[in-house]
Amino acid sequence: MTIRSIALALLVASASAFVPQSTRSVPTLLSVSSGLEEVGGEVWDPLALGELGTGEAFDTFPTMFPHKQYLQEAEIKHGRLSMLGWTGIWATHEGGLGLGWHIPGLPNEPDWTKALGVFANEQPGLFGALLLFVAIGEGESVGYTGDNWSGLSTKDPGNSGLDFLGMTNTLSPEKQQRYKIVELKNGRAAMIAMASMFAFESIPGSVPLMDLLGAT
Repeated sequence: MTIRSIALALLVASASAFVPQSTRSVPTLLSVSSGLEEVGGEVWDPLALGELGTGEAFDTFPTMFPHKQYLQEAEIKHGRLSMLGWTGIWATHEGGLGLGWHIPGLPNEPDWTKALGVFANEQPGLFGALLLFVAIGEGESVGYTGDNWSGLSTKDPGNSGLDFLGMTNTLSPEKQQRYKIVELKNGRAAMIAMASMFAFESIPGSVPLMDLLGAT
């Protein structure tokens, strides 16, 4: 099997995570403690891995596996950071990874692995602000980790309490629900994209699409 065939198979397998399946009806992670039972529809989880921490599947010891609340918080948080990281890569890469998305005023590096260091040296203020944003994203949920792991948290997953202007309250429940779905799916796509970049860097030819775009 060629590298391109393997990459295509992985892409198809990854895409299936976003497609509702009729073989099994399990509430999505977004339904946990948020009251949004319909968000995302059904999920593809043939091994019932999302049920391990609920006591409804194999669980040798109490709290041996994380509850859905913990998984949801982690997925939303790391999806957000991956979207930030992916944006930073093409915004500072010479030629924008072959897509022409480089943002004027930011480093124009041919090697995306070196752009962060250049950015930190050239614009320490903006770099510090982004670092603070990442620290808040990683640290805000720390106080809820224990309750999330056990499924006892009352925190709305993904809500960092940073909506000081109350913009969320101006949206209808339907739009709030839609935006949560959009964020979740784009976060998943960004995590796949970041993983592909590390594969692209370490295994030549492992991401044929990047070669076609002329990325280096």
